Amino acid sequence: MDLPNKLPLLKSAFKLLVNNLRPIDTVSIVTYGSSVAVSLQPTSGRDQKKILEAIEDLAPGGATPGEAGIRAAYRVAKSQLIRGGNNRVILATDGDFNEGETSEEELEKLVTQYKDWGVYLTCLGVGMGNYKDSKLEALAKKGNGNFAYLDNAMEAEKVLVREFTQTVYAVADDAYLNIDFNPGLVKSYRLIGFDNKEKVLSDTLSQLQGGEVGSGHSLLALFEVAPVDADSVRGNADRLARVVLNYRLPNDHVARASYYECSSQLTPFEKLQPCYRFASSIALFGGLLKKSRFIRQADWKDAILMAEHASDPGDGMQQEFIALIEKARRIYGKSHRRRHEEQD
Repeated sequence: MDLPNKLPLLKSAFKLLVNNLRPIDTVSIVTYGSSVAVSLQPTSGRDQKKILEAIEDLAPGGATPGEAGIRAAYRVAKSQLIRGGNNRVILATDGDFNEGETSEEELEKLVTQYKDWGVYLTCLGVGMGNYKDSKLEALAKKGNGNFAYLDNAMEAEKVLVREFTQTVYAVADDAYLNIDFNPGLVKSYRLIGFDNKEKVLSDTLSQLQGGEVGSGHSLLALFEVAPVDADSVRGNADRLARVVLNYRLPNDHVARASYYECSSQLTPFEKLQPCYRFASSIALFGGLLKKSRFIRQADWKDAILMAEHASDPGDGMQQEFIALIEKARRIYGKSHRRRHEEQD
């Protein structure tokens, strides 16, 4: 845990978060390693020096009793609970939980028991090796929260400073979308990505677990649609799809829904807003990395060009992504071309 991309990175990340605390905020730190302990009792955000010193004193050691650590963190959170306020546990780990209740099912049950108190869960993963992001994602979903993987200081600032302020104030819980395509226009469709939800979607007895939505939260879902025939959508004024947003208000058990009708009027790709075109380049990049059987007519250069044409030159994260595609092209490009040549 003392490797540069583990505890030192977490320390730097949490220090960034502390710098944005307000006097009305309260912070506590629970550590779990060789033992579970409250290393910082609930402390006001005005005492940033004390909080920073507690973060600096954190040291690695012992196994990973995640179940006991989570229980202790929730107990502290419950003792400081603000009804109608923002109550959150931030779980940070460098690997798999190897003591106590370690299965995803048992940990999900544990988190589910506490979420009704109004305490949300943010999960942060660092390092490599036995790191299990699938387990962190499952816990965050069950805890009405979100998760992220930190691999450098820039990503830590993005997650805990810029994005955290967008998600920390929840405006909806258990939010999920249902999309009903018009069979008169759409012959088939495919949701791009979300492969880790395939088992849940195929099980008609399973209930989808929605997520928490913050005040600045946004999510983009991409579908590949095959029309009934080549001209069925073009110029057709019928409804393409109906979207239903299901959600609950924070600390409210009443199920709510919002409806939206999608027009079949098409917009050429090059006329879409840059954010949508850039998101498409990310989806294409993921398909190329996975060697998806659906990616046959595009290659790394297409992904780079798509991202470059839609990117903001002043956005460091977008420029870093373009550089990442270029690195992947150099690493995987030859094998990708060789595979296509063999298929031809």
